[in-house]
Amino acid sequence: MENEDEAIRESLRALTQFFVNDGTLGDTLLRVSEMACSITPATYAGITLLVDGVARTGVFTHPDAPEIDEAQYRSGEGPCMYAFHHQKTYRIDDTASDIRWPEFAAAALSHGIRATLSIPLAARGAGIGALNLYAGNAGAFTDAHEKAVLVFAEQASIALANAQVYWDARELSENLSEAIKTREVISQAVGILMVTSARTPDDAFQILASASQRENRKVRDIAAEVVTRTVQRGTKGIQPG
Repeated sequence: MENEDEAIRESLRALTQFFVNDGTLGDTLLRVSEMACSITPATYAGITLLVDGVARTGVFTHPDAPEIDEAQYRSGEGPCMYAFHHQKTYRIDDTASDIRWPEFAAAALSHGIRATLSIPLAARGAGIGALNLYAGNAGAFTDAHEKAVLVFAEQASIALANAQVYWDARELSENLSEAIKTREVISQAVGILMVTSARTPDDAFQILASASQRENRKVRDIAAEVVTRTVQRGTKGIQPG
């Protein structure tokens, strides 16, 4: 048991280090799946997530995982779905005899999977998905494995929540940066049109807006073209269109 606890701690340290150094949110999710396999007999793993409001296996370590899960997404019944929605752990010791979710069990068997373990992922009191493990041997997952994965999943959920906050913040920062760049290039183009065409600021911007509508292009792209052509031609400005 001590070795298993150490394996969990080492996995969590590696996960945190990976996230801090160079992991995107998708990369972090994949690493969670890979590490869960490393501390259990799982052949492969996947994570059920809501993608555009629809349950999907958003991350997986083997292409069979989403194919198996598709059966439960169609029926709305299965261990991954239940783990996600009910925030409880669900284990199938043998898909050949389990009768709770026949469609899912049949799909798993068709891919050589005899045992599954689905663990909920939650953050800040809300379910964010389910970690699903698949093994080729019946009875592969024991109570000890279940306990180990629960501990790992609890800590991994925190890492995922932090990753989500980080990437949300980074996306916001990038959007703000993009907005600033857009404003700057438009301001430059407006200034050029004011000088070269004796226009007011409003009239100069309207020239850009009209060209944008006429050519079905973004105002920023039109503005950037004005600035680029002006730079290329020296002091000889040019109007869009």
